[in-house]
Amino acid sequence: MTNRHLVETLRDTVAEHGDRPAVFWRIGASWHSLTYTQMLEQVEGVASGLLGLGLQHGDRVALFSQNRPEWAIADFATLSVGAVTVPIYATNTADQVAYILNQSGSRLVFVGEDDQAATVASIRDRCPQLEYVVVLAGKGDPDRLMFAELRQEGRSAERAAELRARRNALRSDDLASIIYTSGTTGEPKGVMLSHTNFAHQLAAIDEFFDVGPDDRSLCFLPLSHVYERTWSYYVFSRGARNYYLSNPRAVVDYLPEVRPTAMVSVPRLYEKVYAGVMSRAESASRLRRRLFDWALDVGGRYARTLEAGETPALGLRLSHRVADRLVLSKIREVVGGPKNFFSAGGAPLSATIEEFFLAAGLLVCQGYGLTETSPMVTCNSPGKYRFGTVGHPVPGCEIRIADDGEVLVRGANVMQGYYDNPEATAAVLRDGWLHTGDVGHIDEDGFLAITDRLKDIIITSGGKNIAPQRIETAIGRDHFIEQIAAIGDRRKFVSALVVPAFDVLEGWANENGIEYGSRRELVAHPEVIALYRRRIDLQSTDLAGFESVKAFTLLEREFSQDGSEITPTQKIRRRIVEKSFAAEIEAMYAAAR
Repeated sequence: MTNRHLVETLRDTVAEHGDRPAVFWRIGASWHSLTYTQMLEQVEGVASGLLGLGLQHGDRVALFSQNRPEWAIADFATLSVGAVTVPIYATNTADQVAYILNQSGSRLVFVGEDDQAATVASIRDRCPQLEYVVVLAGKGDPDRLMFAELRQEGRSAERAAELRARRNALRSDDLASIIYTSGTTGEPKGVMLSHTNFAHQLAAIDEFFDVGPDDRSLCFLPLSHVYERTWSYYVFSRGARNYYLSNPRAVVDYLPEVRPTAMVSVPRLYEKVYAGVMSRAESASRLRRRLFDWALDVGGRYARTLEAGETPALGLRLSHRVADRLVLSKIREVVGGPKNFFSAGGAPLSATIEEFFLAAGLLVCQGYGLTETSPMVTCNSPGKYRFGTVGHPVPGCEIRIADDGEVLVRGANVMQGYYDNPEATAAVLRDGWLHTGDVGHIDEDGFLAITDRLKDIIITSGGKNIAPQRIETAIGRDHFIEQIAAIGDRRKFVSALVVPAFDVLEGWANENGIEYGSRRELVAHPEVIALYRRRIDLQSTDLAGFESVKAFTLLEREFSQDGSEITPTQKIRRRIVEKSFAAEIEAMYAAAR
């Protein structure tokens, strides 16, 4: 492999697309932008400032911020001086931030705004190795530097020469980032990823997808997560435009405005769009509902005909033209119009929802990966996809299924190891293979399907092995359900904790004359419980009898990041959820005795 590193990739893009816009961010009602040349100038300004602070090759620099262009600029600047970036979720608690800063030995931290600055100030005395705090936006302070000041300091011919020497000394196998897993159990581990790991991903994405300077991507998943981070590197490598969204909850509002042509997401976005559309369809008149169902059927048949390499018959083409004008185009507008492709990762996405989007003319390419694999292991693509799977292995990556069903991975995408944690590294890297902890199988055409996590498998008291993700994916696609956690390990049967989609439920309750004074009263109402019993049963038709949910409890609040019940990418931390709702769980099983 040639000696490629991420900074060189950015400079190559500037050489080819320097005058084209690179990054966009919103202030008030207006969007602002930087060209690739302007972005590189800021990267080199910040890098010169880091040299002035004495940052050395291999030093760790933390990034504790929401998504914003300065995040990428600080990242590239850190890499330019040979230092190592350590992303921290903007939503992490003070204790979590202190742990990561100390475990990584970070000398400097970039903080997003005053909230993150205040968090770092509250733990500063617990982080003796932390020398500098640089604020990306907000108010200045004697104990911290402002990003703009750092960018303007230290510009000189001598610094420029030193920066060139640092850049030229970078090697592809140098450590680029330590990314702490959000983890569903235990303390987070620092995944060490090299420039080679990221370079592998850029080349792999290029094999499957076609992105160019005219494409727009909406950067809304946390950049602290390797999924959005690697995708953003790819966007920059192709000279495309990256629109930054600091509040991921606002993504549905921004899609019609930005009109991204390619982007990555976790399944929750697609589930919310699907739920919103289905909710409106369900409350529509009988005639409109029949039109909606007809249009989806036509869209599905049309897409499958094209997929088979056949030309749709005249009747189907005419029907599709009508269906598209009346229904399907309106679904596309919800997500900002046509797309080259959507990508989904981080959790399972129901094949029902994949089929829904395909019928509307939008292909969602589901993939699979881990922080430890930079992240992509497999993916579906416009040229080769199968719903219900996570696709084929990316080039340069091998997959093997162990005797117990665990997915093993080997390739240039696999991490160097866990930072300062040889025991944890040895536990997952054995004989050249990464043991993912995920259970799956490969079908006759080479598509990988992931069924669950080894640690999450439910073994009932009757000895049945059950994959909770299968249950949650099937039932969770219902638009009346926001979140669901299947329970049943060492129990007689499967139960579930269900968080209603309260906007949908409250609309239904008002239409049906259900009186309630609070969410607690609403979820306890007998008619609401009966409604959810019917809807859970309706979505469970493909589940085996022993997988079906025999009892459930409707919760008045969502699983939250603040309570550590879900990760920043919306994965359920099962042990914590079971502890938080232990009383509700026990009550379900006590009632069945």
